[in-house]
Amino acid sequence: MEILQQRSTTAQVWEAAEEFIRLFHRENADAGDPRARLAAVRAELAETGSYVHTPEELVHGARVAWRNSNRCIGRLYWNSLRVRDRRDLSDADDIAAECFDHLREATNGGRIRATITVFAPDTPARPGPLIWSEQLVRYAGYGDHPSMTVGDARNAPLTEALLQLGWPGGPGTPFDLLPLVVQGVDDKPRWFDTPADAVLEVPIDHPDGDGDGDGWADWGLRWHAVPAISNMCLEIGGIHYPAAPFNGWYMGTEIGARNLADTDRYNLLPAVARRLGLDTSSDRSLWKDRALVELNRAVLHSFDRAGVTITDHHTESRRFLSHMEREERKGREVGADWSWIVPPISGSATPVFHRTYEDRGSSTAYVHHPGALERAQGRDLV
Repeated sequence: MEILQQRSTTAQVWEAAEEFIRLFHRENADAGDPRARLAAVRAELAETGSYVHTPEELVHGARVAWRNSNRCIGRLYWNSLRVRDRRDLSDADDIAAECFDHLREATNGGRIRATITVFAPDTPARPGPLIWSEQLVRYAGYGDHPSMTVGDARNAPLTEALLQLGWPGGPGTPFDLLPLVVQGVDDKPRWFDTPADAVLEVPIDHPDGDGDGDGWADWGLRWHAVPAISNMCLEIGGIHYPAAPFNGWYMGTEIGARNLADTDRYNLLPAVARRLGLDTSSDRSLWKDRALVELNRAVLHSFDRAGVTITDHHTESRRFLSHMEREERKGREVGADWSWIVPPISGSATPVFHRTYEDRGSSTAYVHHPGALERAQGRDLV
């Protein structure tokens, strides 16, 4: 497994641990002088090659990792992240059950709560568990060609691998829930059916079409309420937690401008344009742009009507600048990846567009380890 090749030396772990412990004590006045804790960590490292975070360190580390997420625009509320400490779990059955509980708790009846569940870390003796699935909730994609795929084309390779592994498949709709793929310690990856009661879904309709027979509702469009990333590794002070699913809440463009609109996903813009009666004979009619805006209006309208937390790209852009100002007042520099921070529609109409950012790294962060993206596609699953 590639995780074995990623293990740091004791010296590297100590360097990252010292940086994090000092940061933790600096940002938590009740923690006091860090010298005693640093001495304990150093002794534990010398004896075992690793060390164990206190519950308080784990909570702060998970929150700081969100604060350091250069690709996330929604970091203003980083310090409100709910941390579920499940470091005692490394078995696939237990992890899957806790992931579904994570979804139930994070959903919170539609008032989405930013949440992370942290499972057993890597140690010098063995790698920790893995969640192969890219997110805790994913829709199946049936077919091996974009023009023939039913469902989410991005997930067609994983869907095919799961079918070969014995998953019977769903009813064949565009929104069949995929199983969750989990690999426990010293185990092979296994799939677990996603319980329907763990997933809140929002039917997508258009605000101008309610009840007038325009046909938006009969498309059967919907999307799930909780975007829970599950194939990234949480790194805190030199310790790696390879299974640590986390979620915030959706920004509307993630669904309306990417998931439902991208040509390698649901590719709905041509259908939306036809429904709106737009001229699609030439790009100069801007039919794609007009369809994109209406699809995003539909997403925001539908989530609002269902009472499910969602934000729009204009609001979130202003919040991100507020986050930057707040962090700068505390003497902390904010890193960001411009290509991810700027929304995928109306970018220049948002304030985050008109400035530059430094894409700075950190030893406390959420990262994709080598192989994570391939696992999410089901490569070598069968």
